[in-house]
Amino acid sequence: MNFKNHDELIAKVKGKSNRVIVPGANNEEVLEACKMGIEYGLISGGTLIGPGAEIKKCASKVGIKIDIFDIKEESDMAKMSDIAVELIRDGKGDFLVKGLVDTKLYMKAILRKDIAAVKEGSVLSHFVLFETANYNKIFALTDAAIMIKPTLEEKVKILNNAVETMRQLGVEKPKVSVVCPVEKPNPKIPSTMDAQALVNMNKEGKIKNCVIEGPYDVYITFSKKLALEKGIKDGEVPGDVDIVLLPDLDSANPTYKSISFFAAGMKSSTILTGANFPVILPSRTDSPMTKLHSIALAGYLKEVNKAAAGK
Repeated sequence: MNFKNHDELIAKVKGKSNRVIVPGANNEEVLEACKMGIEYGLISGGTLIGPGAEIKKCASKVGIKIDIFDIKEESDMAKMSDIAVELIRDGKGDFLVKGLVDTKLYMKAILRKDIAAVKEGSVLSHFVLFETANYNKIFALTDAAIMIKPTLEEKVKILNNAVETMRQLGVEKPKVSVVCPVEKPNPKIPSTMDAQALVNMNKEGKIKNCVIEGPYDVYITFSKKLALEKGIKDGEVPGDVDIVLLPDLDSANPTYKSISFFAAGMKSSTILTGANFPVILPSRTDSPMTKLHSIALAGYLKEVNKAAAGK
């Protein structure tokens, strides 16, 4: 990883020029994040979309000067999202930051064919980086927001998205744990059979640039000691995991929110992967600091993509 924690991530993109497009900017939390983004040198301007009077009222409450932003007057959430993606398409912004708009409408706009946001052959999937006091490094968790009940084929695409993103962040060969309720394949637990299939596909070279192991439970995933106690002796992943793949939305979303709420020293950043430009998709209840870290992550990935395009 090219940074050890979120403070280092912010330091790496401080002073870079990032124009944010915020549909539903009539929201104090997202404007608080934008305020911090300006103070940390992560945001240079952009466009705030929503009811102008409400945006200005929220801005006044959080103490952000919005004169560096354009304001697009709009009260309809679907139209807010459409305006946002069109601004990105037309090169008038660097990435999206979701404000007070419905996720379904936000995603519908991003998936418009004329926007061409999704990479060919891919899917959009949710990717969150977690930093906690109880684990020795930053790790990613996927997919906690988009894919409801992914098929095996879709899990391959979700994994490919996560692996590509981690490689962009400096982890050359990410270690992946396919997390299930138990650590042995059981036909009565479909997620364990998918885990076994993903491990085999990795060994056969069908899923590249990573090490995939599983099925593992949470204990095995995060602790080498507990893995040994459960008879897992040869694994590379236990206690050194980079990417945690959860079976479906029913398991991934509560896990994501539980870590966010309960984990000591928790810091996080979250984006959509599989897109042609960075897209920030925080939960409405995520803190302004999580939104700030997400802005930093999007800015970092923008710089990585810019450097790759210049080669």
